[in-house]
Amino acid sequence: MAPANLTSSRRSKYVNACRTPNMDTRNTTEEKPVQRSKSFSFKTQKEVCSSCEKTVYPMERLVANNLVFHSSCFCCKHCNAKLSLGTFAALQGEFYCKPHFQQLFKSKGNYDEGFGRKQHKELWASKESENITKTA
Repeated sequence: MAPANLTSSRRSKYVNACRTPNMDTRNTTEEKPVQRSKSFSFKTQKEVCSSCEKTVYPMERLVANNLVFHSSCFCCKHCNAKLSLGTFAALQGEFYCKPHFQQLFKSKGNYDEGFGRKQHKELWASKESENITKTA
């Protein structure tokens, strides 16, 4: 309540100044809520590590060949050594340290046998035999 020693005009100003928002007598339809831009949002997609499938936070994020990793999950397939963007080589979605990539290539002389895959010349031979049986 307003103090008793105020005049009536000063008392009404005092009462209006002390009103809480719930006691506001102004028409609420005149006030419009603040509209926020829809293009700016605090919601971001959580990135998931390609190796362990857990959430990757920006400080530990590493992107190699358009795949997201934790810096600790980015390891050589052959020796599990921790890799960096300057020390890895990739072949068909698998990551190797440069020494093991060279070693595996040199062991058989081609990418397929050295990395445990079927040689392309075997695939060609099977296609040629299919073509011969079809024409005969």
